[in-house]
Amino acid sequence: MFIRIVKLSFHEHNIPAFLENFEIIKDQIRSSAGNRLLELYQDKDNKNIFFTYSYWETEQDLENYRTSAFFNEVWSFTKKLFNDKPQAWSVDKLASLA
Repeated sequence: MFIRIVKLSFHEHNIPAFLENFEIIKDQIRSSAGNRLLELYQDKDNKNIFFTYSYWETEQDLENYRTSAFFNEVWSFTKKLFNDKPQAWSVDKLASLA
């Protein structure tokens, strides 16, 4: 399993549209093959910055999602709202304490 972290920065006036759309699509993302967890975070100091954390069984599962028609539709909508280029990292979890 690995984790995909995406940093998204929006124009302030576009945040409501992003959040509304995320509410609509989050269950579809979560039910994508190989997805084990989806979380959305908002920066405490800069309210324009959000992070998504998604856990995937395999890199191929993420790649299948990223090349899907559904992702294309979601990304086409979301990228119009940005005020900065998004950043993404794929990381392996080394430790987890609960």
